[in-house]
Amino acid sequence: MAEPVVHTRVPFEFFVELPFAEAAPLFGAWAEKAWEPGWEPRFLFPDPPADVEGSVFTVSHGDSEKAVWVNTVFDLVAGHVQYVYFLSAIVTRIDLRLTSAGAERTGVAVVYERTALDPSANAAVTELANGDRGKAPAWRETIDASVRMRKGPAAG
Repeated sequence: MAEPVVHTRVPFEFFVELPFAEAAPLFGAWAEKAWEPGWEPRFLFPDPPADVEGSVFTVSHGDSEKAVWVNTVFDLVAGHVQYVYFLSAIVTRIDLRLTSAGAERTGVAVVYERTALDPSANAAVTELANGDRGKAPAWRETIDASVRMRKGPAAG
């Protein structure tokens, strides 16, 4: 009997100190460039790049690998953004749900799901999932730092 493939599911939550209307667009792949250092998606569709459902882009991983990403849901009114990306023998789905948590705060619930396409990728999926568990503080701190920089020294 063949070895089964590994599937992981890692949820986490955090808050962004921005109103919902300002926070939600930040989770588009193109807009993320403003707050995530080193994030450089190369859009294949649409051209020019835009955060829309159905967008397709690549992201370099290391010197030779590229992940192919698809934005499968981009509904800012409902606060739902979702991506699926393929890298080597792993498929990852990232589901984000945003909710207003007051006039100046937005809740962000994220679920990372990873699936090995072949048992040879099982260990890599497990390792990535272990890293996903600690992402909430990094996302929050990076977004908060970007917001402070845009608002200037008085915001700090």
